[in-house]
Amino acid sequence: MTDDAYDVVVIGAGPVGENVADYAIRGSEMTALLVERELVGGECSYYACMPSKALLRPLEVRAAATHLGGLPSEIALDVPALLARRDIWVSHYDDGGQVKWANGAGIDVARGTAKLAGERRVLITGPDAGPAREVVARRAVVVATGSTPVIPPIFASLHPWTSRDATGVVEVPDSIAIVGGGVVAVEAARWLAAIGAEVTLLVRGDRLLDRFETFASEQVADGLRGIGVDVRLGATVGSAARLDAADTGLGRVHGGAVRLDVDGTAREFAEVLVATGRRPRTADVGLETIGLTPEEFARPENRPDWLYAVGDASSAPALTHWGKYEARLTGEAIAARAAGRPVAPPPPDVPVPQVVFTEPQVASTGLTARDARSRGLDVETVDAPMTGAAGYGLLRDDASGQARLVFEASTGRLLGATFVGQEVAELVHAATVAVVGRLTADQLWHAVPSYPTASEVWLRLLDAYRSR
Repeated sequence: MTDDAYDVVVIGAGPVGENVADYAIRGSEMTALLVERELVGGECSYYACMPSKALLRPLEVRAAATHLGGLPSEIALDVPALLARRDIWVSHYDDGGQVKWANGAGIDVARGTAKLAGERRVLITGPDAGPAREVVARRAVVVATGSTPVIPPIFASLHPWTSRDATGVVEVPDSIAIVGGGVVAVEAARWLAAIGAEVTLLVRGDRLLDRFETFASEQVADGLRGIGVDVRLGATVGSAARLDAADTGLGRVHGGAVRLDVDGTAREFAEVLVATGRRPRTADVGLETIGLTPEEFARPENRPDWLYAVGDASSAPALTHWGKYEARLTGEAIAARAAGRPVAPPPPDVPVPQVVFTEPQVASTGLTARDARSRGLDVETVDAPMTGAAGYGLLRDDASGQARLVFEASTGRLLGATFVGQEVAELVHAATVAVVGRLTADQLWHAVPSYPTASEVWLRLLDAYRSR
């Protein structure tokens, strides 16, 4: 067993781990080591954000084109070409480019499984480490191990698809049940239906996307039904069985037919995708060697000053961009402490933006009306149809959608925003800037939107607010 040292050791080399290592040592003489047991670049690069959007974007373009006068009303989807595009965006599951980036940034990379082995010590086992390698972290250990899917016991023996299989689809099942009503479920439902699967969405609750505004849930459900998805709300799966269940490989059908008891009726599907949430992957990182449980580790005040958690592993919102934001702050804090500088705190109430790339898109930031009221805030909301902006109507002939702003009643300060419709993803950052800047409706009234663009919906919303 060897004993070597780095200033910063990061367990997990996804985008969050990469960023914290980079920001911690950038412009200094400090050293950093990234340890990754799978692919450098992490879940987002190969199994989540990038492949899902590579699959969804051509569908968005086709939908826009087939609903614009002057273009063909039917555009055939080339499924093999679509999957080949996905493969390009995941670099054919080769992380050589990511390793090259890390090395170029002055960050060493070790392949293997890393666990804490005591104070400031990390034990690495695996291909690069041989039998074992123990590394000392002079200044910080950062846990950036991401999260793992939650598979309810009823499905555990079926070898169900997870989000990795859905984004890595190779064999298109004739039919598939998707269990869940969150982002993974609704996005996967869209592309799986488009490439030829008969999709049934089984949602335990009374609506999809239950963390978003209710109107967003309703419009996404209508959109999915419009492309042939059978959306079943309030659904209960009583039993599940499968013959010849096996791990046949990423994106391949995992055995024989899946038999589900759905609301007391027997149903049969070629495959089942379980999209019922994720949990931080912190149970196997050696926390017991420093006297912590995963539950205790989730609370920052329980961690020693040399130990950090970022991204999904920190129990923060499971969003790549939010994890990277945390990583930048954490990396800068490590660097500041190493240099004896004060650590600048972030501004209060930083909003969490999110885009759901379904049909229609949902883009949200800050607080929903429900969340604001649950915090005891007195709020006012204003709504406007997206088609109130002439530029939005130009995007496609059947454009539709809705927007909402949430204001603090006493001050007029913007607390949150939601946009639902075609191509609304690019609208949300302006709202995020406004929430971070603690801007009021009176100030936003002087931010003039260009004509004719979809951004003019801001004028419609603010006009409604001033006219209330």
